[in-house]
Amino acid sequence: MQRVTMTIDDELMESLDRYMAASGHQNRSEAVRDLVRAGLLAAPRVDDRARRCMAALVYVYDHETRQLSRKLLSDHHSHADLSIATLHVHIDEATCLEVSLLRGQKAEVEHFASHVIGERGVRYGQLVVVPASAEGPGEGRGHSHEHEH
Repeated sequence: MQRVTMTIDDELMESLDRYMAASGHQNRSEAVRDLVRAGLLAAPRVDDRARRCMAALVYVYDHETRQLSRKLLSDHHSHADLSIATLHVHIDEATCLEVSLLRGQKAEVEHFASHVIGERGVRYGQLVVVPASAEGPGEGRGHSHEHEH
């Protein structure tokens, strides 16, 4: 592990201290390490778009928008190679929330998510991408790690 000295203005330090208190970090080093890791995961990389990933696409839509439910279902079926599962929740009489779990090449996952979020009647959308490590047989569909489910 390497030691790094940083100069941070007072306002940013106050924000870091509030973050530490809210997140339960024991010291500033832990907090800064976690923030750097999160920032590096979120930062786009040139070679990243070809890598495989897993992602959660969360979107809220008006199911009364003409043909939208049918379009979304059709989109998922036509991208069955990316779609793992979808959770559908009724928020109210006209609004639905869906969480779609996706797996595939990051560029394809992002393109699919942009298409879904861009549909007329989709009110909110967010894609959370997690880089996938090198996957073995079955494209990562099986388990090889040890823990109880």
